[in-house]
Amino acid sequence: MLVDENFKQRLRRLFSVMIPILITQTAIMAMNFFDSSMSGHAGAVDLAGTSIGGNIWMPIFVGTNGVLLGAMPIVAHLLGGGKRGDIGKVIRHTIFLALAFSAVIILMGVLFLDTLLTHLHLEAQVHYIAKMYMAAVAVGVVPFFMSTSLRALIDTLGHTGITMKIYLLALPVNAFLNYCFIFGKLGLPRLGGIGAGVATGITYWLEFAIFVWIVHKLPAFADFRIFKDRFRLDFKQLRENLSIGVPIGLAMFMEASIFGVVALFIAKFGTVIIAAHQAALGFTSLLYMVPLSFSMALTILVGVEAGARRFEEAKKISRLGIAVNMSIAVFLTILVYTNRPQIALLYTTDPVIIEKVVGFLFYAIFFQLFDATAAPIQGILRGYKDVKATFYSGFFAYWAVCLPLGCFLDFVLDHGPAAYWQSLDIGLFFSAVFLTLRMFWLQRKLEHEQQLQ
Repeated sequence: MLVDENFKQRLRRLFSVMIPILITQTAIMAMNFFDSSMSGHAGAVDLAGTSIGGNIWMPIFVGTNGVLLGAMPIVAHLLGGGKRGDIGKVIRHTIFLALAFSAVIILMGVLFLDTLLTHLHLEAQVHYIAKMYMAAVAVGVVPFFMSTSLRALIDTLGHTGITMKIYLLALPVNAFLNYCFIFGKLGLPRLGGIGAGVATGITYWLEFAIFVWIVHKLPAFADFRIFKDRFRLDFKQLRENLSIGVPIGLAMFMEASIFGVVALFIAKFGTVIIAAHQAALGFTSLLYMVPLSFSMALTILVGVEAGARRFEEAKKISRLGIAVNMSIAVFLTILVYTNRPQIALLYTTDPVIIEKVVGFLFYAIFFQLFDATAAPIQGILRGYKDVKATFYSGFFAYWAVCLPLGCFLDFVLDHGPAAYWQSLDIGLFFSAVFLTLRMFWLQRKLEHEQQLQ
């Protein structure tokens, strides 16, 4: 009976953290969807411009976000170890890094964005929209990354529901602002795709204002005195933030950027294949929100237990998280396999494109299963502060296996566009195996060290 109660308690704890994260990540994806879909209704040129801008921005956004979210395992360990007094310093240094990275990103955009777009040989109008869309989004770069810093505090303390409510509030606001600025409503100028960038920038400022108010006013966070205590640069703390955050950010950057590179290789196969690839990838990205949310939740939960040196409990939570996530993944896999034509119809009515989407979704099934193993274990290892393993895994899976193998299957064995989906599946398989072995080794090592003490 006690075992059953402990199991129920762990399951309840896992879902109480994971479900709000899942809703939050889905809301963030929905904002990107509104940008592209509403821009598409403004015209093909506007859609192309915002798509190009979004594809350039996404790896930067994901990578930098990963560095800042490195504060989560640090805060989790402090929380589990009963060192709440040090948490404020960690978050203040995370905010400092957010400001520094924002300044660098904006400066790099000013210096190099126009040159980069020129090398892509875009139509003049598409070039202009992509450039101005990113310039408009840049207005919100500072508040976006500072919001991430505060989110690291709020989520790690177990208040993921607060973050969820902020992003759910921002979603309709972003859609309304898109409507006004893209199509020129309520007396505002019609900016087309550029308006989507303006709306996103304004929404980021709104989110940041709410995050600041919550951290400053609510008793659960006010004790940390994030904005009350004077900031003093501590290089030891800065090194810890970077030593944990940079490998996480690089791993996320490699994962985000590989899809952009694959898209470039697939582009040679023509418009139908490009459309089918993007449709299948878009649906796969939506499914990925589930293992990603488990990953983030397990970073928090395992980090708290590891910080308290309750390694047996950390192991039980990690294995429960993997088991639940795999169960959901198997269910989704069966659902996708049996409904591939219907899923394709969500994106197009062209029978030729539908046939290609159905083919790509077959490979997406394996992608989903391997990701369902790899992503949660990445979160578990980060909870233990073992971030270099996830970096090496990402580098090996995407750049040492996936890309070279995809080129071999395409150019040598003539597998066509499916070559890159096949190589992604194989790369993720090796990543899942490596991460699983690493997790087992680390857990045994920590338990052994504890027994010797």
